[in-house]
Order: sequence, then C-alpha cells, then structure tokens
Amino acid sequence: MPFRTWGVVLSAVLLGGCFGVNTSQAPIATTYPISEQQRMQAAQHWEVLAEHEAGDILAKRDLWGKPLYVEKHEQETAFSHGFRSLLTSELVEQGAIVRTQPDPSSAHVSFDVQVINHQDRGFVRPPQGALTALATGIAVATIPFNHWTEPALGLIPAAALADTFSGSWTTTGKQEVIITTQVSQYDTLHYSSSNMYYINAGDSDQYGAPGTGDSAGLPLSSDW
Repeated sequence: MPFRTWGVVLSAVLLGGCFGVNTSQAPIATTYPISEQQRMQAAQHWEVLAEHEAGDILAKRDLWGKPLYVEKHEQETAFSHGFRSLLTSELVEQGAIVRTQPDPSSAHVSFDVQVINHQDRGFVRPPQGALTALATGIAVATIPFNHWTEPALGLIPAAALADTFSGSWTTTGKQEVIITTQVSQYDTLHYSSSNMYYINAGDSDQYGAPGTGDSAGLPLSSDW
C-alpha cells in the first residue's frame, strides 16, 4: 500500500479516536431476537385457543369446583359467538360446572378482543431458511441445463423444496389480534391470559366492525 494511502488511513483512525465511540445524538434502532407468532385463519384455530384456555382456567387452584358462567356479548361477532360456544364446550368437556345463567356463586368467564392495524411495519425478515432454500432451489434447477437431456426435469427438485418448506411459510401482514380471557368474581380477578395472533386482512370483520370504532361489544381497533 502506498505511503500516502497509509497516511490517509492513519489520519482517519486518529480522527475517529477524537470522538466518543459509544455516543450518538439519538438512540440507534435495533431489533428483537427472532420470535414466532401464529396466524389465526380457521375456526379450528379458535377451538385450539378455547381448549388451551379451558385447561388453564381449570388448573387454577382457587377455581377448583367453582361454578362458571361464560358471559355473552351484547353485540355478537363471528368470533365472539364461535369462541364462546367452543370455550363453553371445552369447559364442560374438561369437567367444569358451567351455569347457563349468572348467579352470585358463579365466577364469570369473559373475553376481550383488540384488533391492531399497523400502518407502517417497515422491513420484516423472511422466514428463517427461506432465502437459503430459495437459492438452493434455483441452483439445483439449473443442473439439468448442464447435465440432463430434458431441462424441464429441473422443476422437480425445486418443487420438492417448495413442498418441504411451504407449509411453514406465511406472510406477516399488518393485522393482529390480542385475545384476552379472564375469570372474575366479587371484583376479584382469578385468571387472566392474553394471546396474540396475526390475522388475514379480509378476516378482521369477524372480530368486530373495522374502521368504525363500533366494536360489537369488544374493544376493537387501535392503529399502531
């Protein structure tokens, strides 16, 4: 490396040393470690959540043997109607005493849904391994052009890779729901559980009335 180039590099290093290395005029953006969040897009997924919540409710020691009443929303949505029915069925199936009418001796089971519509998500990293699988599929697909007599055979390994990984891939999307299930009695909260899911944009009306502020009995929409 020429002496002049070394001089420029050395000057840059020395100049950089004149400033605090760990300083900034504003916080530097960073990211969270990779995590996973499920997408709720079928009534069977509501059943999975109902089964999970029923099991956790009945596992609470202070709710053992206590009659339960699952509250009904004044204005039902597709989700509130379906989830209430599924949660009631799961509670009965798992041995709970479920009242059909509220009474002072019963604990009240309620649930709350908040739909979140993100206006600007920015860049979201693709699923782990997606780029590697894509690159591998492209590379393998080029083999027939060089070694096989029928180029169309190159679609076979690429399709096999797609079949292997496509079931675990889904878009992130901008719509999410927070579903909170609670059990209370005498102004005391005995159980509270919140779960977050991605939802398809076209399904948001199943959880309330989008964009109107009318939540159909549920706190609905917040823009983050």
